[in-house]
Amino acid sequence: MFPELTLVLGGAASGKSAFAEGLAKGSGRGLIYLATAEVRDNEMRAKVYKHRQMRGQGWKTVEAPLDLGPVLNRAPGDHVVLLDCATMWLSNHMLAESDLTLAEAELMTALSLAAAPVIVVSNEVGLSVVPENALARAFRDAQGRLNQKLATKAGLVVNVIAGLPQVLKGTLP
Repeated sequence: MFPELTLVLGGAASGKSAFAEGLAKGSGRGLIYLATAEVRDNEMRAKVYKHRQMRGQGWKTVEAPLDLGPVLNRAPGDHVVLLDCATMWLSNHMLAESDLTLAEAELMTALSLAAAPVIVVSNEVGLSVVPENALARAFRDAQGRLNQKLATKAGLVVNVIAGLPQVLKGTLP
């Protein structure tokens, strides 16, 4: 049985996206990639290109940097949605000076109402040094709170370190 919500955590370049993609492919369902990154420079453009190449064929990609609800609401139940990633989504909202409480509540509602199972990829940002500036500290704290909310709601939570999955909650399908 595939959980309604799976959270895949990890640090930068930990292998979390590749692991999440493998989970989605292994589900035997149609594949929807919900991309939250906004391409603002050549480095990000190259990263997005690399991710698309790694995913390969068979994915329907939908770009939604802020409003995830409509995509989650339209996803058919015989598909799986890979939301990559919650960290970029949160960053986008902070840069847009959104009401984070409202944005998170809308995301949690959309996840609850989604007909398709959802795999959320998110960065674990609380394991490194304390950031030196207020915005970075606010982001770290907001990301930690978001991850906790997602982990509470998820039936499966996996932490990926050096490409190796550690199941924190639930059982791998």
